[in-house]
Amino acid sequence: MTTLKPGSILLGTTRPAELRDWYRKALAPEHEGDGPIDLGGFLLVIEERDDVDAKNNEPGRMILNFHVDDFDAVEAQLRAAGVEWIVPVADRPSGRFGTFEDPDGNYLQIIRFKQDS
Repeated sequence: MTTLKPGSILLGTTRPAELRDWYRKALAPEHEGDGPIDLGGFLLVIEERDDVDAKNNEPGRMILNFHVDDFDAVEAQLRAAGVEWIVPVADRPSGRFGTFEDPDGNYLQIIRFKQDS
């Protein structure tokens, strides 16, 4: 049996240029161009669609998680980019978490799990 490996996610939006610029600034400042944004081998595809609203009305339905090795560095990068924190960075029994949103209202989360979790 073949095991499926997620390789990309498509974010549908009514304003692809703005959303692509935000993602580049927040998550991949070195990325250039209009193609998929490479997030460590996982591709983020941003596409204009006419079957979505301008704002995500149910952002908690799917949260894009980023597991990070250097939580402090990523948090600083996100703060410098001016992200809006939905759930501020906090230590939990299983690790550190912080949840923020993109301009379309989609939720994203950075996570650093504890070794023993």
